[in-house]
Amino acid sequence: MKQVMVIRTDLKMGKGKIAAQSCHASLGAYKRADKNIIRKWELEGEKKVVVKVGSLRELYEIYEMVKNTDIPTYLVQDAGRTELPSGTVTCLGIGPDEDEKIDKITDELKLL
Repeated sequence: MKQVMVIRTDLKMGKGKIAAQSCHASLGAYKRADKNIIRKWELEGEKKVVVKVGSLRELYEIYEMVKNTDIPTYLVQDAGRTELPSGTVTCLGIGPDEDEKIDKITDELKLL
């Protein structure tokens, strides 16, 4: 069981901004997950992985793949209060769900 956050590196966000956007992605996807999946993930230690993509196009390609599954997902759009314009898509939360299901979509992505 794990959860994956996919971060856009082309935005050149600061470390704090990346951390905040990852948290938004994590919580957003978590809130959409089935209660039984959440319980199993919690019992296994709530594993989280942060990976990167180099563009909005790449992020949307991953998002489209996830949308065709039953894996919970959450696309983060920035509020525009600090570094980025309002509505900027910054990252994607995927899961929690079974490692094998998520790996089919994110296994080729590099760690941030």
